[in-house]
Amino acid sequence: MPHIIIEHSEDLPVLPQVLVEKVHNATFQSGLFDLETIKTRAIAYQQYQLGEGKEGFIHIAAHIMAGRSIEQKQMLSESLLECLKTYCRDSDSLSVNIYDIQHEIYRKN
Repeated sequence: MPHIIIEHSEDLPVLPQVLVEKVHNATFQSGLFDLETIKTRAIAYQQYQLGEGKEGFIHIAAHIMAGRSIEQKQMLSESLLECLKTYCRDSDSLSVNIYDIQHEIYRKN
């Protein structure tokens, strides 16, 4: 845990695998997770519509086990957004959201 899902426009200024690696490392650098528990993946979109002046987009959905403080979630969100800013154009729409996974209903094998 966590699951880091990167949704993005197809025309990124960085290779998707590079973006996955950078976001994966930024997640680890947050100090909230062990490296072997982080799962990061990317989904590219061909069809999308953005606000005026935006060329592309990246949205990170970080699904983490419930129990972290608001401050920890804010720090993770900020560090992931800063990572995106490093590798993206000013004209890209960038966003991050942190979602709590409830221990009582989450299942894996």
